[in-house]
Amino acid sequence: MKRHVVTGGAGFIGSALVRRLAADGGAPVVVIDNLLTGKERNLAGLEDRIEFHRIDIRDYDAIAPVIAGADTLYHLAAIPSVPRSIEQPVPSHEVNVDGTFQVYRAAVEGKVRRVVYAASSSAYGDTETLPKVESMAPRPLSPYAAQKLMGEYYASVFHTCYGLDAVSLRFFNVYGPRQDPSSPYSGVISIFLKCLIERRSPTIFGDGEQSRDFTYVEDVVGLMLKAARAEGVGGKVYNAGNGNRYTLNQVWETLQRLEGVEIPALYGPPRPGDVRHSQADTTAARRDLGHKPRFSLEEGLRRTLAWQRQELGAV
Repeated sequence: MKRHVVTGGAGFIGSALVRRLAADGGAPVVVIDNLLTGKERNLAGLEDRIEFHRIDIRDYDAIAPVIAGADTLYHLAAIPSVPRSIEQPVPSHEVNVDGTFQVYRAAVEGKVRRVVYAASSSAYGDTETLPKVESMAPRPLSPYAAQKLMGEYYASVFHTCYGLDAVSLRFFNVYGPRQDPSSPYSGVISIFLKCLIERRSPTIFGDGEQSRDFTYVEDVVGLMLKAARAEGVGGKVYNAGNGNRYTLNQVWETLQRLEGVEIPALYGPPRPGDVRHSQADTTAARRDLGHKPRFSLEEGLRRTLAWQRQELGAV
């Protein structure tokens, strides 16, 4: 029987994918997560529709029987933070590189039909060329960026050497419901939203004119599902962004306008490893995968704000 396996399925993006797969029905959904960064509450209400395994992707003997025979393996498990990879490079490497190797190894041995790997736009580094095209030479600026790039390389090598049908999607700045605002490594939009609800100034690192291709989580989930079904994409890499870019100052201004408030931001020193500008060229993803983002930044922010307001118990 067809099965979908999602590593990191209790995380922010992973849980959104699991919820979509469970809603679509037709195949069992299996989650692998050690809850290092994921949270069981992200899967609340799905207990009778999914199979959950609290195991670590670095443990081959534990993950191999769970992955074996899967139709599609979505590999999202990671320690997803540039600052954390700089401050704590060893665990970041062990999970993002060693763990990914074990996942691919289990996929080959378990004869998985297709692997969809969550790569990162951080692989591009701080090149001046915009938008970022998949054919550009990578220039990672942090351990995290190098680690996620290695995951792409291993996907390609496993495809060439062992016939693993794996496709890599370079996520840009994904935001949406269930993104944790409490961690110092949280995404900037989740932090902005918490500050907005609490009516306090956020701290922006740098001058706020750095720009990102902010992508609503449901658009990323939709692309992962399309990548799972597309033909002839094994070993390839695609951008998973919207093709737009907005500065942090613009995002904060939009949120203030949505709430009808004026709360000046505070500014701090730039963070090491951060890139200045990021924007996806989505030509290849649209052509080969049928990528068609649905959500504008403003609509995505509205939806995320509504969720976070409810989560924080705000009126």
